[in-house]
Amino acid sequence: MSSSPIEVPGTATRLGPDPIAEARRAVQDPRWHKRILPRSLFGRSLLIIVTPLILVQVIATWIFYDRVWDTVSRRLSSSVAGEISEVIQELSLTGDEATQTQMFERAARATELEYIYWAGETLPSGMVPVTSGGGEPLVAALTERVRRPFQIDDEFDPRDILVTIALPEGVLQVAVPKKRLFTPTTYIFVLWMIGSSLVLFAVATMFMRNQVKSLRRLAAAAESFGKGRDVPNFRLAGATEVRRVGAAFLLMRERIQRQIRQRTEMLAGVSHDLRTPLTRMKLALEFLEDGPTVAELKSDVTQMQSMVQGYLDFARGEGGETPREVDLPMLLEEVVANARRDGAPVTIAAPEAFAISLRPDAMKRCVGNLIANARRYGSHVWVAAVPVKGGIDILVDDDGPGIPAQRRDDVFRPFVRLDTARSPQSGSVGLGLTIARDVALSHGGDITLEDSPQGGLRVRVHLPK
Repeated sequence: MSSSPIEVPGTATRLGPDPIAEARRAVQDPRWHKRILPRSLFGRSLLIIVTPLILVQVIATWIFYDRVWDTVSRRLSSSVAGEISEVIQELSLTGDEATQTQMFERAARATELEYIYWAGETLPSGMVPVTSGGGEPLVAALTERVRRPFQIDDEFDPRDILVTIALPEGVLQVAVPKKRLFTPTTYIFVLWMIGSSLVLFAVATMFMRNQVKSLRRLAAAAESFGKGRDVPNFRLAGATEVRRVGAAFLLMRERIQRQIRQRTEMLAGVSHDLRTPLTRMKLALEFLEDGPTVAELKSDVTQMQSMVQGYLDFARGEGGETPREVDLPMLLEEVVANARRDGAPVTIAAPEAFAISLRPDAMKRCVGNLIANARRYGSHVWVAAVPVKGGIDILVDDDGPGIPAQRRDDVFRPFVRLDTARSPQSGSVGLGLTIARDVALSHGGDITLEDSPQGGLRVRVHLPK
């Protein structure tokens, strides 16, 4: 393959509104809460399910801790403070050390509280009731039940809380097991909340994935059909609403295919009816003697044949050709070779290989029309294939007069010729670019017009992979 210095960058003029670009702009909302929300239906559906679940869990947790947990903690602490208060009362009535020891042992067996009495000791001055967090309910209970100066140290032991109480004749130390003050219901409740949330989330994810899967299949079928590919294996699935959308898609596909078949059958008859009298006229002119009038008639017949062929190509569109995997550089080489045989100076630059699914004959017609259009108004034509993200771009450049930017949309309208830039005596009927654009759109692509680095017009054909 030969190469040429064809520049890829350029400023394009898009042909009318792009539905895909409009859809992308529609989902780009400047509001911050719109930007952080999921874009997919699957993500939004999960958000709709998960958000109420999280709110319910938060409210339930708040009620549990504010009501149940606080009440249970107060009652447990009040029970421990009451038991300590009873021991203090019995201690005030007992003067024998052996009797005190027996009483502490009985209390330990009954309440799991360990007691030590230090006669003659006092609490240090400036001692605060709580040395670390976690004992607020016990502080309130001891203040209410014991009514003596005390100190609480919940860092004394990982399993116990040390309570030191000042008595008239000494200091009483009580080791309170933490399990007497805290219930494992908290951890069970938290684990239950987390476990149930995970189970519900997994079930919701499974069901939503199945529901969204049918929408994705429908979107893939619509995209394939929009690119001109057949979707024979599509079947209705999913919820009732999704099935209704799928049924509408199938009905639309049937109508479009029926319209294409009717147009193709009609054009077959039109082709025969128009070409037959033109052929007879051309043969009749061959038997006439040469002269200015005969030459003009032959030129008119040739122009009429060219116009009829252009009309038929435009009306025929893609026909019934089936897309297949082809090597695009080889296809371009074939089109360029045909143009060179007709005397067109064409330079091509393309990658070694690039496989893509398309209709070969329709794409040959598209590129051939673009080369013919460039050759008609320029002295040299440059063709290039440039792989881009998500597909490939075909560039056709010429060194002709170009088209003004404000008139570029007009050239894609059927039967429109720009007399200021295109000569009406060129033989064109104003359908070449229209046919090329229809072929590109039928493949899911698009055509844009740009200023060529060669000085003329650049036509960019984008084909998605």
